[in-house]
Amino acid sequence: MDNDFEDIFENDDEELVQYINDQHIYVVRDRPDNLNNWNDAEFFNRFRLRKATVNRIFLEIQHLLQHRQERYHAIPPLQQLLLALRFYATGCIYITVGDIGGIHKTTAGRIIKRVTESLCTLRANYISMPANENDSANVMQGFYRLARFPRVIGALDCTHIRIQSPGGAQPELFRNRKGYFSLNVQAICSSDNRLLNVVARWPGSVHDSHIFNSSNVRRDFENNVFENAILLGDSGYPLRKYIMTPLANPHGPAENFYNESHIRTRQVIERTFGIWKRRFAVLSLGIKCRIPLAQQIIVATAILHNIAVEERDELPADEAAFVGVLERQPQNIYEGEFGAEIRQKFVQYFANL
Repeated sequence: MDNDFEDIFENDDEELVQYINDQHIYVVRDRPDNLNNWNDAEFFNRFRLRKATVNRIFLEIQHLLQHRQERYHAIPPLQQLLLALRFYATGCIYITVGDIGGIHKTTAGRIIKRVTESLCTLRANYISMPANENDSANVMQGFYRLARFPRVIGALDCTHIRIQSPGGAQPELFRNRKGYFSLNVQAICSSDNRLLNVVARWPGSVHDSHIFNSSNVRRDFENNVFENAILLGDSGYPLRKYIMTPLANPHGPAENFYNESHIRTRQVIERTFGIWKRRFAVLSLGIKCRIPLAQQIIVATAILHNIAVEERDELPADEAAFVGVLERQPQNIYEGEFGAEIRQKFVQYFANL
C-alpha cells in the first residue's frame, strides 16, 4: 500500500491530475435555501406558487419524499419539492434544474419523477366532478353568474401539451394537426377555473370527440349520475342531451342570445388552460421526457393548479390580463334528435329572458 502511495507522487503533475479525474471524486455542491433566500415576490416569480401554498403541499407529500437514511448528503424532502416546482415553472432541461439546486442532472431527473409521482397520489382529493347535489348546485350557480346559462356543471374542451418525439414504432400518432408532437388532454373546469376532470392519455392526433366518447365521465353522464346537469362544448363535440354545443347558423334574437351566452360561459375553459399553462411553463414549452412521466407531470400540475386556486394565489404577471381565445373547430359531427330537442328548450329559455 505504501509503495502504491509513493508511486503516485513520483509522477509529474499532469499525470496526477489525470489520476484524480479518473477517480470521479464525489463533490457536494452548495445547495441554496430557496424557501428562505427569497422574499415572497421573488419566490413566487421563481416557483409560481406562494410560500404558504408550497408549505401546504409539502405537508401532504413529505412522508413520500423522506429517505430511509439521512446519509450521503441526502436531499431533504422540501428541497426535492422545490426542485420539481422549479422544473414545472420553467420547463428547462434537467441539467439546468440540477445547477439551480446544486445537484447532478441525473439526480434532478430522479427527484422530478419522485415528486411528480407523489403529487399524483393526491389526485382524488383535488380533481373530481361534483360529488353530491349540493356541490353540483354550487357549480351551476357559479356558471349561471357568468352569462345566465342554467344547469351547467362544467365547461369541456381539449388542449395540446407539447412533448418531444416519443420515438418507437408509431411516433406520428403523437403529431397533431398543427404539426408538432403532443398529448391531447381533455379537461372539464368550473366557473372559478378549477379542473374537475383531466384525461391525459391520448396522442395528439386523436380527435376531441373520441377522447370524450372513451372517457369515464361520458359513462357517468350516460348513466345519469349528474341528473339534469349539462356540459358546454364547442362544435367539435357531438350534440347530446348532456352536451350543449353552439348553433352553427343562428337566426333571430333568441338563438343569437343562446350562442352569446354559450360562448361567454364556455370561455372559462380557455382561460383555465391559459392560467394552467402560464403558471407551469413546462406545459407550454414542451415536456422532454418519456410519455408515462409526461402524463404524470400533466396530472401533477393540474393538482397544483387546483391547490393554487383554493389558496387564492395571484396569477402570474403575464397571465393577469389573459383573455381566452376560442379555437375554430369543425362543425358538429353528429346531432341527435333528442340533443337538438333539449337545445331548442334552452333557446326558448333565452327567448323568455
